This record gives sequence, C-alpha cells and structure tokens, in this order.
Amino acid sequence: MNATVEVSRDIAAAPAAVFAAISDVTRMGEWSPECHTCEWDDGATGPAVGVMFTGHNRNGDKEWTTQGRITACDPGERFAFDALFGDFVFAKWSYDIEATDTGCRVTESWVDLRPAAAIEAAAEISGVADRTAHNRAGMEATLAGLAAAVE
Repeated sequence: MNATVEVSRDIAAAPAAVFAAISDVTRMGEWSPECHTCEWDDGATGPAVGVMFTGHNRNGDKEWTTQGRITACDPGERFAFDALFGDFVFAKWSYDIEATDTGCRVTESWVDLRPAAAIEAAAEISGVADRTAHNRAGMEATLAGLAAAVE
C-alpha cells in the first residue's frame, strides 16, 4: 500500500492569488523547508500541463535534485505534479484550493509510489528515515509559509 499524506489549511486570500503563488514553482523555496529552489525546464516560463521543472532539495547536509512534470493546472482550483526519477513516477503531489467565506482552504497531498526496494536508498540520499512523518511536518510548514506570503 502506498503512503498518502494530506494536510489542509485555511488561508485568508483569494483562490486565484493562492494558485498563482503555488503554481509558480520558482517561489517554492520561499515556504518549503526542504525544496530550496526550483526552475522551469526546457525554456518554460510558467505552469501548464506537461511542463517540466527541476527542484533542488536539502535536509541538513544532504542535497538532491528531482524533476517534476505538471499534471493539473486549473487556475484557482488545482495544481498537481508527478515527481520523477528518469521516467519513473515516484510520488504525486497536489494542491487543491476551495473557496471559503474568508478566502480559501488549501489541501496539499502527497502519494508515495516508491517500491519497497527504493525506500532505503532514498533514505540514504535524503537523510530521511520516515518520509511520511517528515513530509507531513514539511507540508504543514509549507502551507504556513504560503499563508504568510499571500495573506
């Protein structure tokens, strides 16, 4: 069974503003405790389904790079991407945005698709033994940072 984590937060900002921030992957380093920088690949300048980007991650003295491919880009509603190692999708990330009376509720989701054989190697690369707990804490911090940036 694949691990799945979902974290929600109410943000006092319009869904369009939240979507604009979260779908601009070059800003991810502003609020993520693990992904410190991202850039668009292949001359892309913004989000669209199929667009690729590279994320640079850090955990203590461990650093690694991953690629992402956008799978959903619905302004004000949903932004999602697959995390890739070559052609293999090892995780799915998404941000669902629902309007509320005071702004919106953002739900960040992560689905771990790594085979059991890859988990130990991934832990060595990242320094993260419990990826599920680590991502839950990171997602809470990411949404808090996102809220601080757009509210």
